[in-house]
Amino acid sequence: KNMQLSKRASSISPSTTLEITAKAKALKAAGHDVIGLGAGEPDFNTPEHIIEAAYASLNDGLTKYTPSSGLPELKECIAEKFRKDQNLEYSTDEIIVCSGAKHALYTLFQAYLNENDEVIIPTPYWVSYPEQVKLAGGVPVFIEGKEANSFKVTPEQIEAAITNKTKALIINSPSNPTGMIYSKEELAAIGEICLKHNLLIVSDEIYEKLTYDGAQHVSIAEISEDLKKQTVIINGVSKSHSMTGWRIGYAAGNVQLIKAMTNHASHSTSNPAAVSQYGAIAAYKGPQEPVEIMRQAFEERLNNLYEKVIAIEGFTCIKPQGAFYLFPNAKEAATRTGFSSVDEFTKALLEEANVALVPGSGFGAPDNVRLSYATSPEILDEAVERIAKFVTDRIK
Repeated sequence: KNMQLSKRASSISPSTTLEITAKAKALKAAGHDVIGLGAGEPDFNTPEHIIEAAYASLNDGLTKYTPSSGLPELKECIAEKFRKDQNLEYSTDEIIVCSGAKHALYTLFQAYLNENDEVIIPTPYWVSYPEQVKLAGGVPVFIEGKEANSFKVTPEQIEAAITNKTKALIINSPSNPTGMIYSKEELAAIGEICLKHNLLIVSDEIYEKLTYDGAQHVSIAEISEDLKKQTVIINGVSKSHSMTGWRIGYAAGNVQLIKAMTNHASHSTSNPAAVSQYGAIAAYKGPQEPVEIMRQAFEERLNNLYEKVIAIEGFTCIKPQGAFYLFPNAKEAATRTGFSSVDEFTKALLEEANVALVPGSGFGAPDNVRLSYATSPEILDEAVERIAKFVTDRIK
């Protein structure tokens, strides 16, 4: 007999990225030479001084519960980071540390949304936004960041999507999956709409440190005091310090909202892992050179990979300004190789050419595919060769 699951659990789709990564791993385990370009994590190990600090904390017996919203010392480090990087002032009671930025977002929606509240989500979106909104009883409302506009949404599009149920807008810059960055002017114009309609701005800045070619990350909260009050910034150490598995992210914003999030977290996780928090303190207090070394490596790979990807028949791609993904349009390649959709094309590519890409449908952009360049240049070169060969062999 079928197990009766909650409507809540039944309504969510699994993470496309984790799904494709698992499938690639299974093929690899079965002896296939699979190249996985699905994962959204740096391939570098966590910098040595962070590992050492975490190890020392264990030996010093710092292995107990911490406050639900995170260690005061870590919150001080985060406040200092905001001062230094964005000239933003947050007190420690305006900051909550969570088990990853994903958990910070999840907790935020749980604390902020009521049944049927609407959240505007620009497409292409990171796969978990709509599911997290749904899990909080909310309704995701999608507006299309058109490829012709560098995948960015306009103030007019946002305004047109607003109803009396709209409670928030998500902005992710630099973006996963597109790598696009909103300029200060674009953010100011979007901010005006949000202030006018009293929308909470959820600003996901997890890729803030990974920008290329002189592009600058701007936080919408930096633009004015009014916008800062209206914004919750989500960030973490996962991408900047190559600490994905440590699970440390945080939210900064309105003190009442942070308090509600803290109450929620106190009943869900108790607190983020103590050892990871001591690692994060070292990440922010210690040398920042490793962050820049990794950024430079990503920039080099991007420049190399980008030229090769746009040379593949039927692929077009806007060059990203940040993060570590390319998000090419593969519609023409899929059509010319005889597939009815990019999803089908991606599936065949994995099974026949042993290259795992994430289909854009998981991000609300079914004509695109996401390639992560968070892997070695040799592997990237081999992957592109396989994709190009797969395409040209089938076009003939």
